[in-house]
Amino acid sequence: MENAQQWFRSEVLSLPSYVPGGVIEDPAVIKLASNELPFSPLKQVQASVLSTLGDYNSYPDMFGRDLIATLAQHYQWDGGIVLGNGSTALIEKILQAVTTPNGEIVYAWRSFEAYPIAVQAAGGISVQVPLTSKGEHDLTAMARAVTDNTRAILVCSPNNPTGTVISHDEFVEFMNSVPARIPVLLDEAYIDFADESFDPIRSIELLNTYKNLVVLRTFSKAYGLAGLRCGFSLCSQDFAGPLSSIMTPFGVNSVAQIAARSALHAHEYVEKQVQFVCDERERVVKKARELGYAIPSTGSNFFWLTFANETDINAFMSLCEEKKIVVRRFANEGVRLSIGNVEGNNRIIDVLTMHSTNTTHE
Repeated sequence: MENAQQWFRSEVLSLPSYVPGGVIEDPAVIKLASNELPFSPLKQVQASVLSTLGDYNSYPDMFGRDLIATLAQHYQWDGGIVLGNGSTALIEKILQAVTTPNGEIVYAWRSFEAYPIAVQAAGGISVQVPLTSKGEHDLTAMARAVTDNTRAILVCSPNNPTGTVISHDEFVEFMNSVPARIPVLLDEAYIDFADESFDPIRSIELLNTYKNLVVLRTFSKAYGLAGLRCGFSLCSQDFAGPLSSIMTPFGVNSVAQIAARSALHAHEYVEKQVQFVCDERERVVKKARELGYAIPSTGSNFFWLTFANETDINAFMSLCEEKKIVVRRFANEGVRLSIGNVEGNNRIIDVLTMHSTNTTHE
């Protein structure tokens, strides 16, 4: 570490570590920690990838023009589209581009754990605004947190890890309160799981109204392509130009581009898989609430549990280990549980039932 201090900026040396879901070697264990889709890639997608196996000696299209054209048609959007190595890479690049020394980045907390890492790596200062008691963004407080030093705002809907969804009208009111000089990065990685009953943000409708709005989406969740790392941003042409210039050259590989295009063309099958996840989510959450758990309304492919104390959460994690399911613990704040296949979801219900009879939960 002594040598590292002379090589790296101090904010890099003190970065918190991102904690992945982990590698599971026991075939009996079901991983419900990373919000992955519980299906193999669609056959159409697999076929499209296999058909290009002999072409990987050449670089991919650096700008992903075919994929961008497909995205533009799919979303009926004629503005800017920029691809990235997952939506997280786009967030990192945007923050690096807009953050001045000691510039402030406002976001809700708890939210996606990559945010504070990305802010600190960009040389910025995190301004974390606590979630409400219901696990929702406090948009009024976030607007109040804006200062002359604010360089960007991060908004996550559905929010990771609580699953809560910001309504369209709430977001419009918030955008009207944000100065146009401040980019608002709307992270919609899980938006496909939030149906109309949540009145989710109609983000693409708002792009022409708010030139400082940047919508971030990914193929890692609903499209089941997490292993290929492909995300994209929808934004104004004015924003897309400079953003494209700082993206890593050839950052989205050929396989990812081909698979993403194929997945978009198979959207009706994707929707069926999403519906399965949503139906299973409702089944599990309904049972959990019947057992007395207070679970925030979730429009994602996971739900959030909080506990009375450390002893309580330790007991829950022990039961998960006993039932051979891996879930995601956030210190003593709570546990995020991904919706998986029927067997995995039934194991979740078993754990919730066992824990409910033995301990006190919130």
